[in-house]
Amino acid sequence: MSSFIIQGGNSLHGSIKVAGSKNAATPIIAATLLSKEEIILHNVPLIEDVKKMLQILVSMGSKVVWMDSNSVKIDNANLDPNQMDMKLVSAMRSSILLMGSLVGRFGRLNTKEPGGCQIGSRSLDAHFIGFKKLGIDIFRDKDNDKYYTLEKKHPAEEEINLSEFSVTGTENMILASVLNQGKVKINIAAAEPSVQDLCWFLVSLGAEIEGIGTNFLTITGVNKLRGGSYYVMPDPIETGTFISLAGATKSEFVIENTAPEFLTLAIEKYKEVGLKLDIEYLDLQANKNYKLANIKVSGKVELKAIKKLHDMPYPGFAADLIQPFTVMMTQAKGTSLIHDWMYDGRLKYVAELQKMGADIVVSDPHRIVVIGSAPLFGKEITSFDLRAGATLIIAALAASGESKVTNIYQVDRGYQELDLRLSKMGAKIKRVED
Repeated sequence: MSSFIIQGGNSLHGSIKVAGSKNAATPIIAATLLSKEEIILHNVPLIEDVKKMLQILVSMGSKVVWMDSNSVKIDNANLDPNQMDMKLVSAMRSSILLMGSLVGRFGRLNTKEPGGCQIGSRSLDAHFIGFKKLGIDIFRDKDNDKYYTLEKKHPAEEEINLSEFSVTGTENMILASVLNQGKVKINIAAAEPSVQDLCWFLVSLGAEIEGIGTNFLTITGVNKLRGGSYYVMPDPIETGTFISLAGATKSEFVIENTAPEFLTLAIEKYKEVGLKLDIEYLDLQANKNYKLANIKVSGKVELKAIKKLHDMPYPGFAADLIQPFTVMMTQAKGTSLIHDWMYDGRLKYVAELQKMGADIVVSDPHRIVVIGSAPLFGKEITSFDLRAGATLIIAALAASGESKVTNIYQVDRGYQELDLRLSKMGAKIKRVED
C-alpha cells in the first residue's frame, strides 16, 4: 500500500493543468457499449476508476488500445456480457452505469451490486425505480441478493419521474433509453456537468436528446449509434480542489485547461471568502458546448469565514467540493458552518483534520462548525474516500512539519498523478510504499 510523505508550509507557484473529468469519463466509457463502431476518446484521465472500467469492458470482449496517455480507442463490436468480471464490478461504484448501457443494447443482463467509496448509504432505489418505468424488470438472485437480473420486458412509459436528483440514476436512464423504441421524457433529471457531457457524447454518435443541461430530458430512441471521436470535459471538481489548495496554502498559481462555467456558484463562494480569481478564456474549444479557460488564483489574502455553505444539485455548490473548501476554511478568520446534506458518513476526514490542529465541531452527521484560523501541524492521517484524500493532501501542504497521508489508492482513483503535478509547483511530496 502506498502513502504520501509531505513537507508542508510552502507556497506553491507556476501552473497546474486540469485533467479530464472522472465523473464524465466513466459514464462515457459505459456509453461506448451502445455502439458497435470504433470510438476514440480524448482527454481521458489516467486514473484507477477509468482503468477498472476499461478492464470490465475488456473482460466482455472489448478491444481497448491506449493511443497516448490520455486518448483511448474502444471497439465494442463483439461483446459477451456473461463474461463480465464481477470482481471488478463489485470494486467500483461507477460500474452501476453498465446496467443502463448493457440492458439498453442487449435487452437482458446478469450483474452484481457495485462497490466504491464508503461515504454513507447510497441507495440503488432511484436506478431500479427508473428502470421499471422503462419497462425493465429486475430480479434478485434467490441464493445471493448481491446479484441481479435486468430484463427489458415491457414498453417504456412515455414520461418518467425520477425519485431524486440522482446523477448516476439519470445517466442510467439515458443509457437505457437511447436505443429504445419511441420517445421518453425524463423528469427530475440531474443536470450536473457529467450528465451534460454524457448527453453531448451520445448526440455526437447520433442519439436524439433534448433539454441537455436542464432537469427535463426528452430522448427519442434511434436504431443504432455510429462511432466517432470525443473530448472528455475538464474536471470541474479538480478545478475547485486546486482553488481551495491555493487558499489553504496562501499560494498563487494558474489553473490551466478548465471550463469555469460549470463552477459559477463555487467561484462566487471562493470570491466571497477573499480569493482573487482572474479568468482568461482561450481561443481553443473542446467542442461548441463550452469554452476552455485558464484561471489565475491568488490565495495570498486574509481569508474570511463563510457564514454558511451547503451542497446542492447542479448548478448549486458541488458535494465533492465541500471537503476541500472545509480545509481552506480552517485557515480563514471567523466561524463557518458547513452543511453536507447529501451524504452521511462523509465526515470521517474531520477527525484527521482535528489531529492536525483544526478547530472543528461536529454538530451532527451532516453539519460541522469550523473555527479559524487555526495553525495545522504535520501528522499521520488516513484517506477514507476519494475527496477526503485530496483534502488531506491540501491540509498536509498547508501544515507545518511532516505529514504522512496513508491509503492514497483512494486519491489515485480520481486524480491523475497528483503528486507529480504538485511537485512541479514546488510541493514537497513523495510517494512511498508501506
